[in-house]
Amino acid sequence: MADLDPIDLQKALKGADPAGKDDLVSVAKSDGADDTLVKKLGQTGTKRFDGPNEVQKAVFGDA
Repeated sequence: MADLDPIDLQKALKGADPAGKDDLVSVAKSDGADDTLVKKLGQTGTKRFDGPNEVQKAVFGDA
């Protein structure tokens, strides 16, 4: 995947509840997320996310 896509992020985390970073990385892997997206999730500085908006901000910034 050349560019990360917010829709791919949502698909990769389908069914994930508020969770810690490691849990989200695990869900993304099991949902077949692209390796680039899994790596980006794992590199976020946030330890716990309370919802999809927080995950998206951590991965893509505030844009």
